[in-house]
Amino acid sequence: MMFSLKSTSLGAAALVVATLAPLSAAWAQSLSVEQARQQIAPFYDMLNQPATKDLKALAEKALSPDWKSYHNESEFKGREAFVGQVTGFGKLIPDLKWDIKDVMVDGNRIIVRSEASGTPVGPFFGVQPTGKSFRIMTIDIHTIQGGKAVTAHHVEDWAGALRQLQAK
Repeated sequence: MMFSLKSTSLGAAALVVATLAPLSAAWAQSLSVEQARQQIAPFYDMLNQPATKDLKALAEKALSPDWKSYHNESEFKGREAFVGQVTGFGKLIPDLKWDIKDVMVDGNRIIVRSEASGTPVGPFFGVQPTGKSFRIMTIDIHTIQGGKAVTAHHVEDWAGALRQLQAK
């Protein structure tokens, strides 16, 4: 698309408005770090000792019905599948803890650096339980719209967890 502006103040003003409109919409959706922490609290509450929680209620509070959790660029779980996965983790790792270390905000995105830890009581990714615990770093990027998360992109160091569980 090509724009032609005559050297008038009206043309310059139109260009400024057209350029800044998307930016001001993003700024309008920007959250403070405290608002971001409140927004994501139910999500991380789900991940802390999940066998003791009403995961469905927490998911409905924090996640839009069509929420998607991406573990790579194209594959994702929906909200219900995620609740099922966390339910399974809660049974397998009763003391599962997700400790938030840092929260950053970029417009309507909340970036969380956290640490997951726990002691599996059953086979974990093929590793038999030995009473050993793991402690790994995780990174999540949550996108918020209308007061609820609509996507999460996440990375967890599960290979590191397995190394810790297998260490002699």
